[in-house]
Amino acid sequence: MYLKKALWSEGLISEDDESSSSTAVSELVSSLNKQRLYREITLALRTGLRDARAEFSFLRVRGLRNLLKFLRSVAESESTISLFSHSQSIPELQVVPILFQNSLRTSINDSVPNLDSIFTVEPLKITSPSTDTEVALALRVLEGCCLLHRESTEFAHKLKAIEVLMDILSSRGVLERAACLDALVSIMLDSSPNQMDFEECHGIEKIADLIQDKQADENIRLKCGEFLLLFIGHLNGRERPPMMRIHEDVRRLLGEKSASLIWAASQFGSTLDPEQRQTALHIQARRVLESLELY
Repeated sequence: MYLKKALWSEGLISEDDESSSSTAVSELVSSLNKQRLYREITLALRTGLRDARAEFSFLRVRGLRNLLKFLRSVAESESTISLFSHSQSIPELQVVPILFQNSLRTSINDSVPNLDSIFTVEPLKITSPSTDTEVALALRVLEGCCLLHRESTEFAHKLKAIEVLMDILSSRGVLERAACLDALVSIMLDSSPNQMDFEECHGIEKIADLIQDKQADENIRLKCGEFLLLFIGHLNGRERPPMMRIHEDVRRLLGEKSASLIWAASQFGSTLDPEQRQTALHIQARRVLESLELY
């Protein structure tokens, strides 16, 4: 569902009219518009989550696609991001728990203690397994939620998200792995608990194994290179004990040349616009792969 501008909000106020009545009308319009947006947000969430909890995969896919469109619409303005963040304080509207209780459900989820006491929403009985498309869509929705709403990373931590995602990375196909690497970045940004979980799961070793696997899809190997650049670039300059261990692990697993290249390139393009930054990221990841071929 896309959020649309209210028709009645246009043409009520003249730009040249600075009277007190104009101010009152402006405040009324602003209040009505905020209420309308919040109603649309809650309606979109309820509709998408209803399908995302469905017993059949094709219905869950429909719900996830609608949620992903909804998140893209939310990201267009700070006001809608704020309203979405507020909605995530309401248990029945929380997106991340539904993803892990349904589309990303694994034996790891079942081992989470007292899950129902953490999140009050109970999943419906699932009668069809998650398809590749469903898992990839769920990971994209997870990525969007964590980027727009930082507390969603806390939900992910409680649901053992890192363990689930590392399992997906090692066992699923190209489509899911690509989405998984992007989701990993989003849930670890400014989240020490998830970063610690990643370290405990030997995440760097698994990423290194995948990037060095010449039988693996080249695009996934490139995504692994991009992941290392983003991950190490985000941690660079922070006085955290795990930082030196991470660099040591990269040096041990990928060799001195590749580790030095990753270290030097991880701070690339800080002044570039998003499109240029993505291009630079892809070029640097390609260089990392080439250094491994020569190593």
